[in-house]
Amino acid sequence: MPESGPQTGFAKMLTRKQMELLRFIHERLQENGVPPSFDEMKEALDLKSKSGIHRLILALEERGFIRRLPNRARALEVIRLPDAQTPRPGRQRFAPSVIEGDLGKVRALAPAEPETQRPVAIPIMGRIAAGTPISAIQNRSSTIDVSPEFLSHGEHYALEVRGDSMIEAGIFDGDLVIIRKQESANTGDIVVALIDDEEATLKRMRRKGASIALEAANPNYETRIFGPDRVRVQGRLVSLIRRY
Repeated sequence: MPESGPQTGFAKMLTRKQMELLRFIHERLQENGVPPSFDEMKEALDLKSKSGIHRLILALEERGFIRRLPNRARALEVIRLPDAQTPRPGRQRFAPSVIEGDLGKVRALAPAEPETQRPVAIPIMGRIAAGTPISAIQNRSSTIDVSPEFLSHGEHYALEVRGDSMIEAGIFDGDLVIIRKQESANTGDIVVALIDDEEATLKRMRRKGASIALEAANPNYETRIFGPDRVRVQGRLVSLIRRY
C-alpha cells in the first residue's frame, strides 16, 4: 500500500503512514516495554510486505524521530513525537530501561537518580529459558542492587536469561531480566510462565479464546498454545540488565 501524501502543520515532515508507524511503536513501548515486530507493524499499518516497514523506519530515522539501537536485534528507541513532545525512554515498564556494566558496578542508562533514591536489593532466583523451557525457578542465589527507576510497584526478582528465543525483543542470552512478581498479565506482556508446574520460560503471552499462547520473538521458534490450566504466570518483565 503506498504511503499517503503529506498533511498540514508539523506533519509536513511525515507522511500519514510514517506518523501511524511512529505512534504505533511508541504505544507498544509504553504498553509492553518492547518495540513491535515487523509482522506486527505490517499488520497494524495494513501493508502487504515488510519492505514497506523498512522504508518507513529508515525515513523516521533519517528525520530524527527514532533511533535503532546497535547490537540489539530490532531494538528501537523513540526520540520525539509529531506533537513535539520528547518521550523519556525507559520510564514505561521495560524498554529501554537497560542497565549495563558488571553486577558489582551497575550503571543505569538514564539521568542520574536523586540521592534520596537508594538502590533496591533484588534477589536473583536462578535462570529462565528464552528458548526451550527449563526447570522451574530456583531459590535465591544472590542479589543485585537496582535503581528504583527501573522498578514498578510491588515485589521484584531477577532471572538470568538462557537462550535466544526473545532476541527480536532485545533480550539476549546472558541478560538479567527484572520481573515484577504477579499471577496475572495482559495479553502482549512478556511474562515468566510456569508450564505444568515443571518448566519455566520467558515469552510474550497472548490469550486465544480459552487458551494461552506463549509467543517467541524469534522466527526460529514456534508459538506454543496451552490450556489455561497448564500455564501459571509468575511475573511480568519490567526491566533488563546487560553485562559486557
